[in-house]
Amino acid sequence: MIRFFLVPVFLALAVFAIWWFSQTPSHNRQWADDVAHMLQADVNGDKVVLKNVRNFEWRTETDYTPRWETREYDLSQLQTADLVLSYWMGPKIAHTLVSFGFADGKYLTFSLEIRKEIGEKFSAWKGFFRQYEAILVAADEADIIRTRSNARGEDVYIYRMAIPPEQLKTLFLAYIDHAKSLEKTPEFYNTLTSNCTTVVFDIAKRIVPDLPMDYRLLLSGYFAEYAHEQDGLVEGFGYAELQEKGYIVPRAKSMQPGENFSEVIRRGVPGM
Repeated sequence: MIRFFLVPVFLALAVFAIWWFSQTPSHNRQWADDVAHMLQADVNGDKVVLKNVRNFEWRTETDYTPRWETREYDLSQLQTADLVLSYWMGPKIAHTLVSFGFADGKYLTFSLEIRKEIGEKFSAWKGFFRQYEAILVAADEADIIRTRSNARGEDVYIYRMAIPPEQLKTLFLAYIDHAKSLEKTPEFYNTLTSNCTTVVFDIAKRIVPDLPMDYRLLLSGYFAEYAHEQDGLVEGFGYAELQEKGYIVPRAKSMQPGENFSEVIRRGVPGM
């Protein structure tokens, strides 16, 4: 009797396995505008030229002016790294970004995202089943952070990371390496194992190899709390205070014409 019961189970598993391995990632699809181009990088010592840096002007989620730019960066002028968490579905899940600051006051933000096709929407469940390619977006903060705080109405927090200057370059170049890898070989985004938070953790392990695994790598809304416990955020402040003062939405929405978005959102944030 048990054997008869197991036969359809094994058949179902076999069909699922065939379907699973038949799904292959690709760079050749009809991509949505905001993920239409992949980041390309040319590194020559401390000089980095990035092609396809996104700098959209977002008025609403569907009303925007697309801009893709080529920018140059001097890694000898790299000064800071900030952790950004954006919440859109409650306190447990957040999108994780890292923004690098340079001596001239400019910032560049990296974000691992799904590469949506035209008309496609994100689903955490579909993200388990090889339905989205992954893309590493490099963008201006006035694009990638402001669209979340202003156009989408998400709750966004920013935290200054406690990373020694000599390690910032290693962290930045790790993102560049990841972008090159994705450009060369397409990969699937995975809600559990390859997402916006796990990429931050994997890259951080290049400078802190013994970082422990933690449930907050899955419940990404608590990732900043995890980083604080690992001494990864600015010292001298409790987590509750960092979270309260790192909430950027009121400042972002009240920004006046002519003001600098990156400067405005950091007002009063510990360590900035």
